[in-house]
Amino acid sequence: MIAVLLAANLRGVRQAGAMFAVPTYAFIIAIATLVLIGMIGAAGHGFRPMPTPRRTATEGVGVLLLLRAFSSGSTAMTGIEAVSNAVPAFKPVEWRNARTTLTWMMAVLIAMFAGTVALVRLDGVVPNGKETVLSQLAHRSFGPGAMYAFTQASTATILLLAANNSYNDFPRALFLLARSFLAPRLFLRIGARLAFSNGIFALSLIALAIYLVFGGRTDSLIPLYAVGVFLAFTMSQAGMVIHWWRHRADPHWRRGLFFNSAGGLLSAIVFITAGVRKFTAGAWVALLTVGLFVLTALRIRRHYDVVAEAIALRPHSIELPRHAIAPTAEDVAMRSTVSKDRRELETERQFAVDGEVEAEELPVEVHHLTIVPVATLDLPAMRALAYAASLQQPVLALHISPSEEEAERFRDYWRAWGDHLPLEVIVSPYRAIVAPLVNYIESLHEQRPDLTLTVILPEIVVRHWWHRILHNQTAPGLGRALRPLPKVVVTTVPFHVAS
Repeated sequence: MIAVLLAANLRGVRQAGAMFAVPTYAFIIAIATLVLIGMIGAAGHGFRPMPTPRRTATEGVGVLLLLRAFSSGSTAMTGIEAVSNAVPAFKPVEWRNARTTLTWMMAVLIAMFAGTVALVRLDGVVPNGKETVLSQLAHRSFGPGAMYAFTQASTATILLLAANNSYNDFPRALFLLARSFLAPRLFLRIGARLAFSNGIFALSLIALAIYLVFGGRTDSLIPLYAVGVFLAFTMSQAGMVIHWWRHRADPHWRRGLFFNSAGGLLSAIVFITAGVRKFTAGAWVALLTVGLFVLTALRIRRHYDVVAEAIALRPHSIELPRHAIAPTAEDVAMRSTVSKDRRELETERQFAVDGEVEAEELPVEVHHLTIVPVATLDLPAMRALAYAASLQQPVLALHISPSEEEAERFRDYWRAWGDHLPLEVIVSPYRAIVAPLVNYIESLHEQRPDLTLTVILPEIVVRHWWHRILHNQTAPGLGRALRPLPKVVVTTVPFHVAS
């Protein structure tokens, strides 16, 4: 199931939703049919409740039992928050479509829950350790036939696919953390199908590790889940309470404060109950994991702050020439002289590479264009640009921007720096870097096949090996993508940071 969820979500949000819609509708149809058949059967005996088996009480109905029941019921109802977490993934108008979806979701949930509770009461079904309540109801309504098997299969499938909520939210949460420098920047990457590919892979590896460590035992995993989920709910509701208190000028602040305060209180009750009752059964693992996660995020942010201070531009930074350095007159004359010799020797110096024919070139025959991708104007970028200009060949700076506003802001920075070199800005609204770079270089190569394109990337070199995952994820991917292209060279200019 982890592999299925991984493959489906890598195909994109819409494709994953379409794939998982079939079992979802199958489950709704199964429960609706179960309730309908059960109500028709209950109408035969005048909707009089059936007698229930006699049970021996093992615990008095006290506050602790009510809290445990409320905690377990609330845990079973989680999942609807995925809609509010994924509002940006909806079609415009996003908030209106998300609200409509959540309203329908709540209506279907209430209808199914009320219907099954009514059947439990009318059929005299009580929980037991050998068979679920839903299975007992299906047995009574459908017998042991195909509809019973369909109900059980759809229930099992929907429970397994409920894990897809994590695939909807966790990669997006990592994206937001990475945008705030609280997680590695590689989680900013959006794949070709507009999915947070690195976050999806990370979640699958974490899920596989948890599954292996706990052996898939739900008794141990449910406390882990409940504590983590309701801690997040409590903190988010508390954050909204603070938000409304700070924005008391809003005409609806009292209503928002009331609902978020109530939500925070109820979530806190579930969190405390689950944490205390299941502390030794596995809840301590969730609390420890959350604490380590927060500590790791803060350490990552501290590292990025130290690196940002080390690579920031300072007064009197080295300036590059105002114009790209063109080839000298002697170089042009020499190339004209050797062009005749090249044509004569061309047939003798051909070799096959991957089925294509390329000609060897003498050093003086190589026509250069150096491309320097610049993300921000910092010291590593300045060093890469200085190195490129020192080669005495034409240089082009290339910037990938996520929006037009960001692109214009970078152009302002470039003009303020002095506009020393030609600049090309590409807008990539999905924060993709490698694909736009490759497309631009491919198109440039098609237009000028006589040029040897040298792509120079600034590279931050850190002292510790565990910091490498936080930097320089572009160069390896760009090198692999450009390797099939002839006459394209990718190199890096290191900038060492003592951190």
